[in-house]
Amino acid sequence: MKKTSTTLIFLLTVTLTSFAQVDRSNFKAGLNAGIPTGDASEISRFSVGLDLNYHYGVSKRIDIGIATGFLNAFGESQTISDGILDIEAEFEDYQIVPVAGSLRIYPTYDLKFGADAGYAIGINEGNDGGFYYRPILGYNITGNTEVNVSYTAIENEGTFSLVMAGILFLF
Repeated sequence: MKKTSTTLIFLLTVTLTSFAQVDRSNFKAGLNAGIPTGDASEISRFSVGLDLNYHYGVSKRIDIGIATGFLNAFGESQTISDGILDIEAEFEDYQIVPVAGSLRIYPTYDLKFGADAGYAIGINEGNDGGFYYRPILGYNITGNTEVNVSYTAIENEGTFSLVMAGILFLF
């Protein structure tokens, strides 16, 4: 746990320091929560995360940028039965730090859609990370606040996927 916390603090410090050098009007930070789907739902029931991104407007309707953050899917206990024996399995938390390119398209001022794609760095022991992608749909509820829904997936000899909802704040 100490190793995970130290790594997270280091990565967030590096990320925030790098963002301090750019125009902050396009820097967004927020929180998300999600429900694991598919195979991931067998080892976790809930996730929380932090989103950090910076977008640069290439036109009035298109932004490109970078995205990172932290995601923790809470592991849970599960009883596995073969009809004769019941075995209690304990799954650890699944933790990643995504490092991704980001694209957002604005059909209207309030509505946006896009995707993040890159690599998810596995933080917890035994987590190798993998290819990361996250299609996203967002809505501006004020000029500085956005709510969004997304599908997040990490591919590495299988898929760890989540359906998520979040809130972002423009700084």
